[in-house]
Amino acid sequence: MHFRFSPRPAALALLVMSSLLSTGHAASPAAAPPLSTLAGSANNDEARLLNDTRFWPQADRLLLAGQQGLLLQDAQGATLARLPGKYQALDVRTDADGALVTMVDTARQQPLLVRLDGAKRQWGTPQYLPAPGFKVEGSCLFRDEADNSFVFLIGEKGKGEQWLVGQGTHLLGAARKVRDLSMPPESEYCQVDDRRALLYVNEGAVGLWAYDAQAEAPLLRRPVDMRQPFGAIGGGIAGMAVLPDAVLALDPENRQLHRYRYLENGWQADAPLPLPTLKKPQMLTVRPTAQGAEIIIADKRGLHQGNIAWPLPAATPLPTIPVLPARLETEPVASQGDAADDPAIWVNPTDGAASRILATDKQRGLLVYDLQGRKLQDLPVGRLNNVDVRSGLPLDGKTIDLAVASNRDNNSLHLFAIAPANGEVAELGEIATPLPEIYGLCMFKDQQGAIYAIVNDKSGRFLQYRLQGEHGAVRGTVVREFSLPSQPEGCVADDRQQRLFIGEEDVAVHALDARPEQPAQLQQVIAAGGALQADIEGMAVYQGRQHSYLVVSSQGNSSYLVLDALPPYTLRGAFRIGLNAAAGIDGASETDGLEVTAANLGAPWQHGMLVVQDGRNRLPEQTQNYKYLPWSAIAEALQLAD
Repeated sequence: MHFRFSPRPAALALLVMSSLLSTGHAASPAAAPPLSTLAGSANNDEARLLNDTRFWPQADRLLLAGQQGLLLQDAQGATLARLPGKYQALDVRTDADGALVTMVDTARQQPLLVRLDGAKRQWGTPQYLPAPGFKVEGSCLFRDEADNSFVFLIGEKGKGEQWLVGQGTHLLGAARKVRDLSMPPESEYCQVDDRRALLYVNEGAVGLWAYDAQAEAPLLRRPVDMRQPFGAIGGGIAGMAVLPDAVLALDPENRQLHRYRYLENGWQADAPLPLPTLKKPQMLTVRPTAQGAEIIIADKRGLHQGNIAWPLPAATPLPTIPVLPARLETEPVASQGDAADDPAIWVNPTDGAASRILATDKQRGLLVYDLQGRKLQDLPVGRLNNVDVRSGLPLDGKTIDLAVASNRDNNSLHLFAIAPANGEVAELGEIATPLPEIYGLCMFKDQQGAIYAIVNDKSGRFLQYRLQGEHGAVRGTVVREFSLPSQPEGCVADDRQQRLFIGEEDVAVHALDARPEQPAQLQQVIAAGGALQADIEGMAVYQGRQHSYLVVSSQGNSSYLVLDALPPYTLRGAFRIGLNAAAGIDGASETDGLEVTAANLGAPWQHGMLVVQDGRNRLPEQTQNYKYLPWSAIAEALQLAD
């Protein structure tokens, strides 16, 4: 269950308290774990236990030890490597190559990252991030499913930032800011569960929150636990640590260690562990063991080490889905907010590399991009929603390539001619429709060469227009009408098979005969739920040499499904479009419209390309845009035949 921040805390508190009471948080008190003080530790020391020590088998933990700086130690406390300085807010990720560390340089009041090279057994040069406009209280690392490394910076007064910093433990040449974050006030600590992509953040005297850590995720938060009487926390929340499908958090005031098991619909709270021998415990690090976890806690007197018995079930394997890096992106659209919507691909008949991407800014008009993502034309003709392209419309003794868009200002079909020599787009006029709220649109060319525009409104009504050129203009005649019971938008025609696919946003993708003389008998292709998450909007057909595939935007989980475009419409797989760290291009999320072609458009698009609208344009945050992906990457990931 997801919660957006609400100005009505009482309602949120009742939900949290109900969840906690149902899990038996008030079970019989647990025994205090036996803890021993690490010799020589001071009250401002921090530690991080290492889970993966392949880079240096003798390594056991990292330690911030006052004036001594950052120490890599073995299990007996002997120093293996040292980085001089004075630091705080420590976090680490390791792999077979080395260790990636984030900290805050207290002398410069600036966050930094540094890598420990496992082969050379030495520290690299620290890479400082630009000093943010707030004092950094906490920093934590996150490694996503594509091995991209990020750092979260948490500051006072509810400010935060997310930065892309590396691949695995290897730092990028320059870190890139992903997005600004609105965090709870009084936040000082954070940790990320990489496996679940969950960012945990404390809100001092309020409770513990969880956010989605993915770079493309919306900024939504869920409560893990709240302070009494709305939850079970007696004082407040400070440092935290994660285990597989679990999180632990310290209550310094009450000297307790709270424990939560992750469930799909929330968190189950186990009885907190008392820490009677500690004085205001603030920071925490854990490492899983067969019986529970090894633990180090920092309090006012130093570092204290021990073990807790906490049997956790084996972590459930998570479904995997290929993440393919975006190859290129377009310049952002001019309009703010939800603006970019739907692309179409015009293929240059003589030079594939000179093809064009037509795309809508639904608050402004039509945009034309080249295959490098550069904006070539901006036609501010009104609120265009969807656009599609077909070639070969006869007009006054010649043929033209035609683009048609749904104009929401005038509830009309807005027509454009595309010059075959250079791809330049020019207005041709509009065709009025009787639809009160025009919405989605696609085009169809039958085997006799007739061209149609199929348009719908939000009520579910579809009109199919035959388009014909005469006397210097294009006119449209309604040749078929049909309806869906609820709101549609996306549609696409498979000209080769004379089939039309339409999306009923919250219900299913349907197929029917695209020819106007045929009855509009719907056949379900795939229902919403499971692999396909509503809203169902963007759809396109890839027409390979022998196989055709239907590509559908699964907007609810920011993925893309590929199905056979012929019955029984077998699902061939799904993928996501992730960020391209080397090129500094973010991934794609909440995609509205998309388009695909099998035409050879030159390297790297010899086998065609996919163009998708990106609902959140980040790295850095900008207005929306469109992302390009070679079809060859999709075919390889899903093992698709051509």
